[in-house]
Amino acid sequence: QAQLVQSGGGLVQPGGSLRLSCTASGFDISFRYYDVTWYRQAPAKERELVAFISRIRSTQFTDSVKGRFAISRDDAKDTVYLEMNSLEPDDTAIYYCVARFLGNAYWGQGTQVTVSS
Repeated sequence: QAQLVQSGGGLVQPGGSLRLSCTASGFDISFRYYDVTWYRQAPAKERELVAFISRIRSTQFTDSVKGRFAISRDDAKDTVYLEMNSLEPDDTAIYYCVARFLGNAYWGQGTQVTVSS
């Protein structure tokens, strides 16, 4: 069945970098047609949109990560990446990727990112 598998994440010191991956498998329609969004949810906070990349590679970022995070996709590998630089303690959260196309939405399993010294 269709699924998104996330990888990357972990513990990093403030100022460090991490890269998250979101890889699709089992999709009936080519992953290249899907728009992909990264969300995060920190303890006791609402889920927040972090970054978005469309099927034509237009991108959007929440203000707090602009200039620090980058989003990209490699459709040959059915994968979207979230490159996170200059990480701050406030970036600590569970990160989720979501792929959407024609009303269908698929969620990754989530991955923990912890920024702490």
